[in-house]
Amino acid sequence: MDKDITALRSGAKHLPGANLEDAELAGLALEGVNLAGATLVGANLSGCKLERARLEGANLLGTQLTGTDLRANLLGANLMQADLTSADLRGTNLRGANLMGAKLSQASCAGAFFSGANLMSSNLQGADLRGADLRGVNLCGANLHGANLSQADLQGASLQQANLEEADLRGANLTGANLTGTNLLCAELEGTHLTGVNLTGACLIGTNVVLP
Repeated sequence: MDKDITALRSGAKHLPGANLEDAELAGLALEGVNLAGATLVGANLSGCKLERARLEGANLLGTQLTGTDLRANLLGANLMQADLTSADLRGTNLRGANLMGAKLSQASCAGAFFSGANLMSSNLQGADLRGADLRGVNLCGANLHGANLSQADLQGASLQQANLEEADLRGANLTGANLTGTNLLCAELEGTHLTGVNLTGACLIGTNVVLP
């Protein structure tokens, strides 16, 4: 493990499968690094520059990624309980990633690809998800209070018991989504596609929703 940490700090760019558990790496410039399949459990990557990095299949369980530039490939990565507060995830590939219980409040996720990801019980309060691909995503119990989901694709998404209070869903596509018991208090739903949506028990107070 120490060898991998030293190599990374020395500028090595090809470290697939590296063991970086609990490593202190805050603030490093790691653009383009290959850490596919690496173990980063509990590591501190806050403020790092990881643009174009390869992190597909990496284990980032509980990793600190606050304020990190994470415009990278995180296909199938494990980010369960990770802290991505205010991280830059614009256009990031997070298809099939596990983000259960992750902290993504105020994160920039515009145009990110989350299709098939698990975001159950995650905190996305105030996150920017404009135009994001959230097809088939599990957002059950997630906190999306005040999040910007305008033009996002949420077809077939699971949003049971999620909190979408004051969220911006203008122009979003929720076709076939499950919003059973979801809190949509004062959410913006102008132009939202709601064909086949399950709104059983959902709170729609203060919305302008017109069911098909």
